[in-house]
Amino acid sequence: MERISYQELPPDFLSALLKGQHYVDTSGIDHTLLHLIKMRVSQINSCAYCIDMHLKEGLADGETALRLISLTAWRETPYYSPKEQAVLAFAERLTKLPADEHSDDIHDELSKYFSRNEIALLTLAIIQINSWNRLVRSFGNVPGKYEVKKKVVAAL
Repeated sequence: MERISYQELPPDFLSALLKGQHYVDTSGIDHTLLHLIKMRVSQINSCAYCIDMHLKEGLADGETALRLISLTAWRETPYYSPKEQAVLAFAERLTKLPADEHSDDIHDELSKYFSRNEIALLTLAIIQINSWNRLVRSFGNVPGKYEVKKKVVAAL
């Protein structure tokens, strides 16, 4: 049940969030990693609307259904590279944010594959999807209706 529609939001509310998302999406983070982050964090947060959206977007972008649906058990599968596993562990840690755990070990693992700049961008990507999940869960967006927008390719 939708509780707050996007039309009811204060001026510039949505554009501020979309600017942050655009920054993440164009930051240079591998889009395969972004799909995995968005889907896994949305699963953790039980955001049905976002799970629907990121499943559809991932499939449209060439990700496999098997990898997307297996994210809930990623530690038990051979489908993810060590680099992807490091990102998934980091995404889970930041999303759950246990008060009694520090992220030194996660950063040590991430540092094998990413620069500090890249880790900062991954952190922002995780923050961004967590923000969307919380917004959508609060507003009550109805899942199942999301349609992937077709990419427009400019003619040369």
